[in-house]
Amino acid sequence: MTKNKEAKIQFYDGVNEPVVPEIRLTRSKDGSTGQAFFIFEKPQALSSISSGEIVGMKMIDNEGELITKEVKAKFVDGDPTFIEAKYIWKSTADFDRFMRFANSYAKSNGLGYSEKK
Repeated sequence: MTKNKEAKIQFYDGVNEPVVPEIRLTRSKDGSTGQAFFIFEKPQALSSISSGEIVGMKMIDNEGELITKEVKAKFVDGDPTFIEAKYIWKSTADFDRFMRFANSYAKSNGLGYSEKK
């Protein structure tokens, strides 16, 4: 067992989503509220090997889980092609917790991030 559990995203309990999403953040002027938008292109969760209904998205790291129920599949020519998810925070503490997950997830997947000014 490893001490540093990798950060991951799941649409089904116990099934990690291997597709890394594009993530965009918006925040209120005072920074206390905001949203993270996730776009997964051709996620495994929409493939024929997945079964069951997607009712939310779990973001899991060594601190625990963040969960959102705001998940939609997008279709192109009748085929499920994208999953869009939205995570909303309502306090600075919630935002800080989300950013700790985002940083863990980035490290677990060899990613960096850039700020748009």
